[in-house]
Parts: sequence; C-alpha cells; structure tokens
Amino acid sequence: MLMPTTSKDIVVSNKLGLHARPAMQFVDVANQFKSDIKVLKFGEEPGEADGKSVMQMIILAATEGTPMRIEADGEDADQAVAKLAELFQSKFGEED
Repeated sequence: MLMPTTSKDIVVSNKLGLHARPAMQFVDVANQFKSDIKVLKFGEEPGEADGKSVMQMIILAATEGTPMRIEADGEDADQAVAKLAELFQSKFGEED
C-alpha cells in the first residue's frame, strides 16, 4: 500500500533563522505525527535533515530568507506538513 506523500515549499522568515529554539519546536511538532518527515534546504549550501532530529535540524543552519521544503510521507502527511508550515509562517512565535 502506498502511503501519501505531501510537501510544501517555505522560506525561513524569522530574523534569527532556524536556531536551537525553533528547531526544538519543529521537532516537537513533527514527533506528534506518524509520518516520516524530511526537511530540504536549498540555496548556496543545500542540505537535508530528518525533521524529527533536533541535531539534524540545527545543522541545516537555515538563516532568514533560506528557501526550504517540508516533506512528509505517511498516513498523516497532509496534517503534518500543514502544521509544520504554520510554525514557519508564525515565525515560531519569536516576532509580532
């Protein structure tokens, strides 16, 4: 049986980028879902991280303006991608 795959392109919009606190928030939310979650970083130093690993997310070193893609593969992929994209849209609650 094929599991649904969903992806969404986002841009890091918070001034401090994807530092430890937002990476932790992302991983906390990602771990609420059964789907496998992968984050791809585009630009000058492309990378890929397991969305459920804080260390891998921090190592991406995504700064403000970095284009990225959130990919989820599994039964709750749609909900996972929507919820994780919301974190980026809300700038992880760091800015008004």
